[in-house]
Order: sequence, then structure tokens, then C-alpha cells
Amino acid sequence: MAENDSIGSIAVSRKKMLLSLFINPTGHHQASWLHPRADADAGINLGHYQNLARMAEDAKFQAIFFADQQLVRPGPQEAVSRTAQYIANFEPLTLIGALAVSTKNIGFIATASTSFSFPFQVARKFASLDHISNGRVGWNMVTSGIAQEAANFGFDSHYSHDVAYERGREFAEICFGLWDSWEDDAFLRDRESGQFFDPAKMHRLQFEGSHLKVEGPLNVPRSPQARPVIVQAGMSPDGRDFAARFAEIVFTMPQTLNDAKAFRDDIRRRAAKFGRNPDHVNIMPGLVVTTGKTREDAQSEQALLQSKLHIDVALTTLSMKMGLDMAQYPLDEQLPQDLPVGRPSTYGVMLDIARRGQLTLRELAISTGGSVAGKVVCDSGEAIADLMEEWFEEGGCDGFQLQPAFLPGAFEDYLTHVHPILVKRGLVETQYKGTTLRENIGVPKPERLSEYKGVVGV
Repeated sequence: MAENDSIGSIAVSRKKMLLSLFINPTGHHQASWLHPRADADAGINLGHYQNLARMAEDAKFQAIFFADQQLVRPGPQEAVSRTAQYIANFEPLTLIGALAVSTKNIGFIATASTSFSFPFQVARKFASLDHISNGRVGWNMVTSGIAQEAANFGFDSHYSHDVAYERGREFAEICFGLWDSWEDDAFLRDRESGQFFDPAKMHRLQFEGSHLKVEGPLNVPRSPQARPVIVQAGMSPDGRDFAARFAEIVFTMPQTLNDAKAFRDDIRRRAAKFGRNPDHVNIMPGLVVTTGKTREDAQSEQALLQSKLHIDVALTTLSMKMGLDMAQYPLDEQLPQDLPVGRPSTYGVMLDIARRGQLTLRELAISTGGSVAGKVVCDSGEAIADLMEEWFEEGGCDGFQLQPAFLPGAFEDYLTHVHPILVKRGLVETQYKGTTLRENIGVPKPERLSEYKGVVGV
């Protein structure tokens, strides 16, 4: 394997494949909770999460990821009442606090929205968790994408797309500045002199932007990683710029290798324009995995899940991905050519699947409605390992966000049938490279900003 390839003028350094386990409590298929090898009460079952964390850490995964929504999943009650996802789950930062003390090496990435939070609170929580975990925390920085969340925070409507991203950029800059409130050696704790900290090594933020204003400093010392690993998952032009400017891991959902390569190339070029090292931006596509010893075994598990997928659930899931009410269109016809533009991040992916396969709405809903995000793969362990190797070696990604279709069973199947092949081929780590998440994904600890000027992420 070549040590270096190139994309235009940007060098691509080769390394081991990164792996993150995305725990959607019962699994990533919308009918996962109905599978006999899933924990139906997973959302509030701490032992379920501890078991998965142990398995992922034993396999030397770099991280575990938790998504979040700050509402009970919206949609028709006939559909919502048949699903377990985003209905009754732990708040992810609280959950990470519990898991951090029962693990040693694996990192934890949690979603926190910039739309309906205050930056001081978010910065404080992640700095605290980074101390508690000894440097194993990442922040999936998102702008809320579901309009109904606004009502839970006293708003009549959601921010516009542009305002959400403008506020998100200010939010990120404030958090980065707050995490630099203290120099590494600011806290003397000198009993003889009575000096607890050195005042010269405390720095006030005094940020005032168009949307947010924060004085600082943060009341948590500089953490082991200086700041959490920054994660992003937007696919719109604004989302890509946001990722290129701030993110160290980017979760994405391409359906083909060519799309994956194009996305990775684009993010790397954008990162370079922001003055960043593109090798410090790791692209990790989602794979919704169902596997077994043979393809027939995997297909049998997938068929069981599909047989339990109610059409109302599939349509509601597709509507969420498209950002449109898909129930208004005829089920057994192809999508209309004049379909309105919907959700920026996933609308195009769904439309491309429908157009390429010439699918009716029913076929599109059933084929994609099993998963909220990610490429669905249902095959033998060998075939899935081949796909992962090809995407990695051909420059489509730096690793994968593994999304087992049902949990814990499908993750157990992955560890039995896929992971040993990746280990044998030398594609994944067999030991942790360091003690922090940054060390384990190959991203350096940032230096403290000597003077905060509102320009960060470089």
C-alpha cells in the first residue's frame, strides 16, 4: 500500500481505517426493536450500552457515537407509536458520563445542537466530560434540523437555514475561545503561598457577535485534549464549509464509491482553503450493517426486519430524510419530476436512489425506510470487508461509522464475520495508539490561542 497518494495538490497520507460504533439504541433499522436479538428497552438500559462499549473497546474501535433529538420524534401517531428511535432515550452527555468510568480507551462522541443551547453551558459540559474521561470526548456539532424542536424551547418557529449556520459559527468560535480560558499550568494550588491560580494565565473571552454575546472565562480548567474532537455531519454547501473549517471527523452517507470520493476530495480542498491540514479531517461514511457467515444468512436477517417494517413507519422515515411530506404522493408511482426541494443534507441522496432505481414511492420507502442514515449493506462478512477495504484504499474515506441494523445482535455478527477479516488484512488497529481520542484518530492537540480574534478552527 502506498504511503502517499495525491488529490490535486493535496497529499493524502495512508493510515489504518478508523471505526466508530453509532449506537442507535435498538439498532438502525426502524423495526430493530422487534428483532428477537435486540434489546427492546435499550434506550434506558445502561447495561445495554455498557455491553456494547465493552465489545467495541475490545475490538479497538476509536469511538462510539450518540445522535440526539430534543423532542419526541414527530410524525403521525400511527407511525411514531410503532418505532423506538428518538422516543425514549437517555440524554447523551449524561450517558457518556456513566460510560466513561466503565471504559479505559474508547472515545465517546455526543451530539449537542447549537440552535437551542447556550455556548457557555455546552463548553462547560464537554470540558467536564473530557476531564472525567481523561481526554476521550468528541462533540458532534449540529444545527437542529427538525422544526418542531423550537416549540420545546419557547420559540414559535425554527431559525432559518442561513441564520442557524451563522449562529452555529459564532457558537463554535465562542466554545473554542472558552476552552482557551486557562493556560495548562494556570492552577498552582500552592498551599504555602495561598495562590490557587495564576491570574496572568486566565483569559476572558469578551465575545460579541451578531447572534451571541459571552464574557467568559470558563469555570473549568483546560482539559486533556484542550477541546473535544469536533465532529460534523452536514452535506449542504454551508454544512461542508462548516465541516472544513471546524471538524476533525465528518460523518456522511454516500451511496457509491464515486460519491464518497467526490465528497472527501471536496472537504479536503475546502479545509486547505481554510488553512488547515486536510489529513486532520477524517471522513467516515455510515454503513448500516446486516451480516452473517454467508450472504443468505445476512439476507435472512434483513428479510425478518423488512417483514416487520410497517409502511407508515417507512413513509415517515422517508419524509424526515426528504424534508417533505411524502404521504401526499401516490404510493405505487414514481416520484413526480417537479418534486419540491427538501432537506439539504439528505434530500439529494434519496432522490438519486429513487431516480437511479426507477423506484415507486412504496419501493423507495421500504428500501430506504429501514435506516435513518447511511449506506445499507446486507452481505457475507467477506463481501462487507471487501467493500470497506475498497472504499478505504480508493480514497473514499478514512474509516467508517458502523451502524448495526439491530443491537446487540448485528454488532455481534459484525465482530464475528467482518472484523476478523479486517484485522487479518492489516486494515484496522489492534492496539490503541494513545490515551486520548485525538491521539487515536491521529489529530494533534490544538495550541491555546494566544490572542482570541474570532477566527478559529485553523
